[in-house]
Amino acid sequence: MTSLFGRDFLKEVDFTAAELDSLIDLAATLKLERAEHRERPRLTGSAVALIFEKSSTRTRCAFEVAAFQQGAFTTYLDPASSQMGHKESIADTARVLSRMYDGIQYRGAAQATAEELAEYATVPVFNGLTDEWHPTQMLADFLTMREHAPRPWGDITYAYLGDARNNMGNSYLVMGAIMGADVRICAPRALWPADDVQALARERASVSGARILITESVEEAVAGADFLATDVWVSMGEPAETWAERIEILRPYRLDSTVVRGSGNPEVKILHCLPAFHDASTQVGRTVAERYGMTDGVEISHDVFESPASIVMDEAENRLHTIKAVLVATLARNP
Repeated sequence: MTSLFGRDFLKEVDFTAAELDSLIDLAATLKLERAEHRERPRLTGSAVALIFEKSSTRTRCAFEVAAFQQGAFTTYLDPASSQMGHKESIADTARVLSRMYDGIQYRGAAQATAEELAEYATVPVFNGLTDEWHPTQMLADFLTMREHAPRPWGDITYAYLGDARNNMGNSYLVMGAIMGADVRICAPRALWPADDVQALARERASVSGARILITESVEEAVAGADFLATDVWVSMGEPAETWAERIEILRPYRLDSTVVRGSGNPEVKILHCLPAFHDASTQVGRTVAERYGMTDGVEISHDVFESPASIVMDEAENRLHTIKAVLVATLARNP
Protein backbone atom coordinates (compact mmCIF):
# COMPACT_ATOMS: atom_id res chain seq x y z
CA MET A 1 0.00 0.00 0.00
CA THR A 2 1.16 3.54 -0.78
CA SER A 3 1.99 5.31 2.48
CA LEU A 4 -0.36 8.20 3.25
CA PHE A 5 0.43 8.46 6.96
CA GLY A 6 0.03 12.01 8.24
CA ARG A 7 -1.47 13.32 4.99
CA ASP A 8 -4.47 15.64 4.73
CA PHE A 9 -7.41 14.55 2.56
CA LEU A 10 -8.77 17.81 1.16
CA LYS A 11 -9.37 17.31 -2.57
CA GLU A 12 -8.77 14.72 -5.24
CA VAL A 13 -6.15 16.67 -7.14
CA ASP A 14 -3.78 16.46 -4.16
CA PHE A 15 -3.29 12.75 -4.92
CA THR A 16 -1.93 10.60 -7.71
CA ALA A 17 -3.93 7.85 -9.38
CA ALA A 18 -1.79 5.27 -7.56
CA GLU A 19 -2.53 6.86 -4.19
CA LEU A 20 -6.27 7.02 -4.84
CA ASP A 21 -6.27 3.43 -6.09
CA SER A 22 -4.43 2.45 -2.92
CA LEU A 23 -7.21 3.98 -0.81
CA ILE A 24 -9.86 2.17 -2.85
CA ASP A 25 -7.96 -1.11 -2.46
CA LEU A 26 -7.69 -0.57 1.29
CA ALA A 27 -11.42 0.20 1.51
CA ALA A 28 -12.21 -3.05 -0.30
CA THR A 29 -9.94 -4.95 2.10
CA LEU A 30 -11.52 -3.36 5.17
CA LYS A 31 -15.01 -4.05 3.81
CA LEU A 32 -14.17 -7.72 3.30
CA GLU A 33 -12.61 -7.99 6.75
CA ARG A 34 -15.77 -6.57 8.29
CA ALA A 35 -18.03 -8.89 6.31
CA GLU A 36 -15.98 -11.93 7.34
CA HIS A 37 -15.89 -10.88 11.03
CA ARG A 38 -12.10 -10.59 11.10
CA GLU A 39 -11.65 -6.83 11.24
CA ARG A 40 -8.81 -5.74 13.51
CA PRO A 41 -8.76 -2.26 15.07
CA ARG A 42 -5.82 -0.22 13.84
CA LEU A 43 -6.74 3.08 15.52
CA THR A 44 -7.15 2.06 19.17
CA GLY A 45 -6.65 5.10 21.39
CA SER A 46 -6.96 7.61 18.53
CA ALA A 47 -9.41 10.52 18.57
CA VAL A 48 -10.98 12.44 15.67
CA ALA A 49 -12.75 15.81 15.90
CA LEU A 50 -15.75 16.12 13.56
CA ILE A 51 -16.56 19.74 12.67
CA PHE A 52 -19.94 20.02 10.93
CA GLU A 53 -21.11 23.42 9.71
CA LYS A 54 -23.53 21.67 7.33
CA SER A 55 -25.96 18.94 8.31
CA SER A 56 -25.18 15.38 7.37
CA THR A 57 -26.43 11.81 7.47
CA ARG A 58 -23.97 9.61 5.57
CA THR A 59 -20.79 11.59 6.21
CA ARG A 60 -21.33 11.92 9.95
CA CYS A 61 -22.45 8.33 10.40
CA ALA A 62 -19.63 7.00 8.25
CA PHE A 63 -16.94 8.88 10.18
CA GLU A 64 -18.39 7.94 13.57
CA VAL A 65 -18.94 4.26 12.75
CA ALA A 66 -15.64 3.90 10.89
CA ALA A 67 -13.74 5.38 13.81
CA PHE A 68 -15.61 3.21 16.34
CA GLN A 69 -15.06 0.00 14.39
CA GLN A 70 -11.36 0.80 14.20
CA GLY A 71 -11.08 1.60 17.91
CA ALA A 72 -11.03 5.40 17.72
CA PHE A 73 -13.10 8.02 19.56
CA THR A 74 -14.93 10.95 17.93
CA THR A 75 -16.29 14.30 19.10
CA TYR A 76 -19.07 15.90 17.06
CA LEU A 77 -18.90 19.69 16.86
CA ASP A 78 -21.77 21.55 15.19
CA PRO A 79 -21.99 25.37 14.96
CA ALA A 80 -23.74 25.54 18.33
CA SER A 81 -21.05 23.54 20.13
CA SER A 82 -17.94 25.09 18.60
CA GLN A 83 -16.49 28.59 18.82
CA MET A 84 -14.82 28.35 15.40
CA GLY A 85 -15.48 31.44 13.35
CA HIS A 86 -17.44 33.10 16.17
CA LYS A 87 -15.16 33.61 19.16
CA GLU A 88 -12.17 31.66 17.90
CA SER A 89 -10.33 31.85 14.61
CA ILE A 90 -9.94 28.91 12.26
CA ALA A 91 -6.19 28.96 12.88
CA ASP A 92 -6.60 28.86 16.66
CA THR A 93 -9.21 26.11 16.42
CA ALA A 94 -6.87 24.01 14.30
CA ARG A 95 -3.98 24.43 16.72
CA VAL A 96 -6.09 23.69 19.81
CA LEU A 97 -7.73 20.59 18.34
CA SER A 98 -4.35 19.33 17.16
CA ARG A 99 -3.23 19.19 20.81
CA MET A 100 -6.17 16.92 21.70
CA TYR A 101 -7.01 14.91 18.57
CA ASP A 102 -5.21 12.78 16.02
CA GLY A 103 -7.32 14.03 13.08
CA ILE A 104 -9.89 16.69 12.21
CA GLN A 105 -12.82 16.34 9.82
CA TYR A 106 -14.47 19.45 8.37
CA ARG A 107 -17.80 19.65 6.52
CA GLY A 108 -18.94 23.11 5.53
CA ALA A 109 -19.21 25.68 2.78
CA ALA A 110 -15.77 27.07 2.04
CA GLN A 111 -12.90 24.97 0.74
CA ALA A 112 -10.71 27.78 2.03
CA THR A 113 -11.76 26.88 5.58
CA ALA A 114 -10.68 23.27 5.13
CA GLU A 115 -7.38 24.45 3.64
CA GLU A 116 -6.80 26.88 6.50
CA LEU A 117 -7.52 24.20 9.08
CA ALA A 118 -4.95 22.00 7.34
CA GLU A 119 -2.42 24.82 7.20
CA TYR A 120 -2.47 25.36 10.97
CA ALA A 121 -3.24 21.85 12.20
CA THR A 122 -0.42 19.48 13.04
CA VAL A 123 -2.66 16.44 12.45
CA PRO A 124 -4.41 15.28 9.25
CA VAL A 125 -7.50 17.23 8.16
CA PHE A 126 -10.26 15.49 6.17
CA ASN A 127 -12.73 17.21 3.85
CA GLY A 128 -16.20 15.76 4.51
CA LEU A 129 -17.70 18.16 1.91
CA THR A 130 -17.26 21.73 0.80
CA ASP A 131 -18.98 23.71 -1.91
CA GLU A 132 -16.05 22.97 -4.25
CA TRP A 133 -15.05 19.35 -3.59
CA HIS A 134 -16.41 16.09 -2.16
CA PRO A 135 -13.43 13.70 -2.14
CA THR A 136 -14.76 11.14 0.34
CA GLN A 137 -17.84 10.72 -1.85
CA MET A 138 -15.63 10.10 -4.87
CA LEU A 139 -13.80 7.29 -3.13
CA ALA A 140 -17.16 5.66 -2.35
CA ASP A 141 -18.39 6.09 -5.91
CA PHE A 142 -15.23 4.69 -7.45
CA LEU A 143 -15.24 1.70 -5.10
CA THR A 144 -18.88 1.09 -6.06
CA MET A 145 -18.09 1.33 -9.76
CA ARG A 146 -15.19 -1.06 -9.38
CA GLU A 147 -17.42 -3.56 -7.57
CA HIS A 148 -19.98 -3.50 -10.39
CA ALA A 149 -17.52 -3.22 -13.28
CA PRO A 150 -14.19 -4.72 -12.22
CA ARG A 151 -12.16 -3.40 -15.13
CA PRO A 152 -9.30 -0.91 -15.54
CA TRP A 153 -10.45 2.69 -15.16
CA GLY A 154 -9.61 3.33 -18.79
CA ASP A 155 -12.40 0.92 -19.73
CA ILE A 156 -15.01 2.65 -17.54
CA THR A 157 -17.41 5.29 -18.88
CA TYR A 158 -19.63 7.37 -16.64
CA ALA A 159 -21.85 10.38 -17.18
CA TYR A 160 -22.90 12.95 -14.59
CA LEU A 161 -26.09 14.90 -15.37
CA GLY A 162 -27.48 18.02 -13.72
CA ASP A 163 -25.92 20.95 -11.91
CA ALA A 164 -22.23 20.42 -12.69
CA ARG A 165 -20.64 23.57 -11.29
CA ASN A 166 -20.79 22.30 -7.73
CA ASN A 167 -18.76 19.90 -5.59
CA MET A 168 -20.09 16.74 -7.25
CA GLY A 169 -19.60 17.99 -10.79
CA ASN A 170 -16.10 19.19 -9.97
CA SER A 171 -15.14 15.99 -8.19
CA TYR A 172 -16.53 13.63 -10.83
CA LEU A 173 -14.67 15.56 -13.52
CA VAL A 174 -11.30 15.76 -11.78
CA MET A 175 -11.34 12.30 -10.17
CA GLY A 176 -12.12 10.66 -13.49
CA ALA A 177 -9.39 12.69 -15.17
CA ILE A 178 -6.84 11.54 -12.59
CA MET A 179 -7.86 7.89 -12.84
CA GLY A 180 -7.99 7.79 -16.64
CA ALA A 181 -11.71 7.10 -17.13
CA ASP A 182 -14.09 8.18 -19.91
CA VAL A 183 -15.81 11.10 -18.16
CA ARG A 184 -18.91 12.87 -19.48
CA ILE A 185 -20.29 15.95 -17.71
CA CYS A 186 -23.72 16.92 -19.00
CA ALA A 187 -25.35 20.20 -18.00
CA PRO A 188 -26.62 23.48 -19.44
CA ARG A 189 -23.58 25.62 -20.26
CA ALA A 190 -24.38 28.05 -17.43
CA LEU A 191 -23.95 25.18 -14.96
CA TRP A 192 -20.69 23.71 -16.27
CA PRO A 193 -17.66 23.41 -14.00
CA ALA A 194 -15.60 26.60 -13.77
CA ASP A 195 -12.87 27.13 -16.36
CA ASP A 196 -10.08 26.56 -13.85
CA VAL A 197 -11.61 23.22 -12.80
CA GLN A 198 -11.91 22.19 -16.45
CA ALA A 199 -8.29 23.17 -17.05
CA LEU A 200 -7.19 21.15 -14.03
CA ALA A 201 -9.06 18.11 -15.31
CA ARG A 202 -7.62 18.38 -18.82
CA GLU A 203 -4.12 18.71 -17.39
CA ARG A 204 -4.56 15.48 -15.42
CA ALA A 205 -6.21 13.78 -18.40
CA SER A 206 -3.13 14.53 -20.50
CA VAL A 207 -1.17 12.37 -18.07
CA SER A 208 -3.69 9.58 -17.44
CA GLY A 209 -5.19 9.26 -20.90
CA ALA A 210 -8.69 10.07 -19.63
CA ARG A 211 -11.33 11.12 -22.15
CA ILE A 212 -13.27 14.20 -21.12
CA LEU A 213 -16.54 15.39 -22.59
CA ILE A 214 -18.41 18.41 -21.27
CA THR A 215 -21.63 18.85 -23.19
CA GLU A 216 -25.20 20.13 -23.16
CA SER A 217 -26.36 17.06 -25.10
CA VAL A 218 -27.88 14.33 -22.93
CA GLU A 219 -27.89 11.90 -25.86
CA GLU A 220 -24.18 12.41 -26.48
CA ALA A 221 -23.28 12.13 -22.82
CA VAL A 222 -25.10 8.91 -21.95
CA ALA A 223 -24.42 6.90 -25.12
CA GLY A 224 -22.57 3.73 -24.17
CA ALA A 225 -22.13 4.72 -20.51
CA ASP A 226 -21.53 2.10 -17.85
CA PHE A 227 -22.77 4.40 -15.06
CA LEU A 228 -25.16 7.36 -14.92
CA ALA A 229 -24.99 9.73 -11.95
CA THR A 230 -26.85 12.79 -10.73
CA ASP A 231 -27.30 14.94 -7.63
CA VAL A 232 -29.88 17.31 -6.17
CA TRP A 233 -30.47 20.48 -8.16
CA VAL A 234 -30.53 22.86 -5.19
CA SER A 235 -27.75 22.45 -2.67
CA MET A 236 -27.76 23.00 1.07
CA GLY A 237 -27.84 26.65 2.01
CA GLU A 238 -29.36 27.91 -1.24
CA PRO A 239 -32.62 29.90 -0.98
CA ALA A 240 -35.94 28.19 -1.71
CA GLU A 241 -36.66 30.52 -4.63
CA THR A 242 -33.73 28.92 -6.45
CA TRP A 243 -35.97 25.92 -7.20
CA ALA A 244 -38.02 27.66 -9.90
CA GLU A 245 -34.94 28.82 -11.80
CA ARG A 246 -33.13 25.49 -11.42
CA ILE A 247 -36.11 23.33 -12.45
CA GLU A 248 -36.69 25.41 -15.57
CA ILE A 249 -33.12 25.02 -16.78
CA LEU A 250 -32.49 21.44 -15.60
CA ARG A 251 -35.69 19.57 -16.56
CA PRO A 252 -34.03 18.20 -19.74
CA TYR A 253 -31.23 16.71 -17.60
CA ARG A 254 -33.45 14.67 -15.31
CA LEU A 255 -32.30 11.08 -14.92
CA ASP A 256 -35.37 9.13 -15.98
CA SER A 257 -36.10 5.93 -17.88
CA THR A 258 -35.76 7.65 -21.28
CA VAL A 259 -32.25 8.78 -20.39
CA VAL A 260 -31.37 5.32 -19.08
CA ARG A 261 -32.54 3.70 -22.32
CA GLY A 262 -30.52 6.29 -24.22
CA SER A 263 -27.33 4.74 -22.88
CA GLY A 264 -27.97 1.74 -25.10
CA ASN A 265 -26.43 -0.37 -22.35
CA PRO A 266 -28.76 -2.93 -20.76
CA GLU A 267 -26.27 -3.28 -17.88
CA VAL A 268 -26.00 0.44 -17.11
CA LYS A 269 -25.99 1.30 -13.38
CA ILE A 270 -27.34 4.34 -11.53
CA LEU A 271 -25.47 6.42 -8.93
CA HIS A 272 -26.74 9.17 -6.62
CA CYS A 273 -24.83 10.52 -3.61
CA LEU A 274 -28.06 11.18 -1.64
CA PRO A 275 -30.27 12.62 -0.37
CA ALA A 276 -32.43 12.16 -3.47
CA PHE A 277 -35.76 13.79 -4.27
CA HIS A 278 -37.16 10.79 -6.12
CA ASP A 279 -40.72 11.00 -4.74
CA ALA A 280 -42.97 13.15 -2.57
CA SER A 281 -42.18 11.46 0.74
CA THR A 282 -39.95 14.31 1.97
CA GLN A 283 -40.83 17.90 2.75
CA VAL A 284 -38.82 19.16 -0.23
CA GLY A 285 -40.22 16.47 -2.49
CA ARG A 286 -43.80 17.38 -1.54
CA THR A 287 -43.17 21.09 -2.07
CA VAL A 288 -41.65 20.56 -5.50
CA ALA A 289 -44.45 18.17 -6.47
CA GLU A 290 -47.11 20.67 -5.45
CA ARG A 291 -45.51 23.72 -7.05
CA TYR A 292 -44.02 22.24 -10.21
CA GLY A 293 -45.95 19.02 -10.81
CA MET A 294 -42.91 16.76 -10.49
CA THR A 295 -44.74 14.04 -8.55
CA ASP A 296 -42.47 11.15 -9.54
CA GLY A 297 -39.13 12.70 -8.69
CA VAL A 298 -37.04 15.75 -9.39
CA GLU A 299 -33.44 15.14 -10.45
CA ILE A 300 -34.11 11.40 -10.71
CA SER A 301 -37.39 9.62 -11.36
CA HIS A 302 -38.75 7.24 -8.74
CA ASP A 303 -38.84 4.26 -11.11
CA VAL A 304 -35.15 4.68 -11.97
CA PHE A 305 -34.14 5.22 -8.35
CA GLU A 306 -35.89 1.99 -7.31
CA SER A 307 -34.96 -0.02 -10.41
CA PRO A 308 -32.62 -3.03 -10.46
CA ALA A 309 -30.09 -0.75 -12.18
CA SER A 310 -29.83 1.44 -9.08
CA ILE A 311 -26.74 0.81 -6.95
CA VAL A 312 -27.39 3.85 -4.76
CA MET A 313 -27.53 1.88 -1.51
CA ASP A 314 -24.25 0.10 -2.30
CA GLU A 315 -22.80 3.55 -2.91
CA ALA A 316 -24.16 4.83 0.42
CA GLU A 317 -22.72 1.86 2.34
CA ASN A 318 -19.35 2.41 0.71
CA ARG A 319 -19.10 5.83 2.36
CA LEU A 320 -18.33 3.85 5.53
CA HIS A 321 -15.64 1.64 4.05
CA THR A 322 -13.86 4.38 2.09
CA ILE A 323 -13.89 6.86 4.99
CA LYS A 324 -12.53 4.07 7.17
CA ALA A 325 -9.75 3.63 4.61
CA VAL A 326 -8.90 7.34 4.77
CA LEU A 327 -8.70 7.21 8.58
CA VAL A 328 -6.60 4.07 8.63
CA ALA A 329 -4.27 5.18 5.85
CA THR A 330 -3.55 8.57 7.38
CA LEU A 331 -3.67 7.83 11.12
CA ALA A 332 -2.44 4.23 11.55
CA ARG A 333 1.30 3.66 11.57
CA ASN A 334 0.87 0.02 10.56
CA PRO A 335 -2.31 -0.21 8.45
